[in-house]
Amino acid sequence: VTDPLQITTESVIRSGDATCLASISVENIMEKQGVTGGAVAISSIDFDAADGLSAMQINVEDESDESDDTVQNITQRQSALELYDSTIILQPGDSNQFLFSVKAESEAASLRGIACGDEIGKACVVFQKTMGEFGKIYSSPVICPPTAFLKEDGSQNSKFVVNGSGLSVDVAAASAQSSGRGNGSLDELLPVTVEPIDPPSTMRLSVPEKISLLVVNHSTQPMNLQIQLRMSRMSGVVVCGPSFVTLGVVPPSGGSCTIDFRLVALVAGLFSVTGCFIVDLTTGMEVEQPVLFDVFAKLPADGNSEEEKKESFL
Repeated sequence: VTDPLQITTESVIRSGDATCLASISVENIMEKQGVTGGAVAISSIDFDAADGLSAMQINVEDESDESDDTVQNITQRQSALELYDSTIILQPGDSNQFLFSVKAESEAASLRGIACGDEIGKACVVFQKTMGEFGKIYSSPVICPPTAFLKEDGSQNSKFVVNGSGLSVDVAAASAQSSGRGNGSLDELLPVTVEPIDPPSTMRLSVPEKISLLVVNHSTQPMNLQIQLRMSRMSGVVVCGPSFVTLGVVPPSGGSCTIDFRLVALVAGLFSVTGCFIVDLTTGMEVEQPVLFDVFAKLPADGNSEEEKKESFL
């Protein structure tokens, strides 16, 4: 018997070292039979996450539903029409999209993260046909995509605009699989990575904010490192205070340290925080980092901004 539905993975977006957002499309591929023939009702849709991972469906609810909570609590029973409206029914040719958040749950998975090429799970749909027959189908395995740092042809991508994309996880995975013979892998392009820890999505204009950065040495040798934020490479959001810090010797093969900088937004708008360089003080090697994160600099909402500026500079 041919399955009436087809499950397609529309896109997978990385959101941090251990989280992926998967967009799943379900389409009714049956031919239309009469007026109502060929319709399929979706009883449930879930995402079976891989070992060590957990999945949660992301639903977008109408704001009007929240205001009617009291009415719903009083009635508690839905009418047949409300039940029908809440059921997802796909006519032949119709499709529906679902969004899932997949993240590391176990301790081992959280420590390792989700790297490029990892299988994060499969979508599972339980459906019911017009005559009442039930069925269940699974999607093909959903795979974590590569970092946006490299283009498809292997060259470097100048645009890197996904916050917390898991770049250090990909570099660590590439380093573990690398033969060390100059194959142009990700760990050779970025022997040291810098990633922000919980970067802000918004900043107030002219109010400095502390940003924590994680520096990881993926090479096989210890490095005497210095991190620099170069003003000439920054725009909109710039460093406030010391622009470089000597980190000292960072151990090899995943050795790391954290460092704090203060950034300030000079003008309002959406900006990418750039200009981060890692310098090996022993060899003089410089490693330019991709865009650290994107942030929206907004105008102050009230007259208290002057007091906030004074407090933040203290």
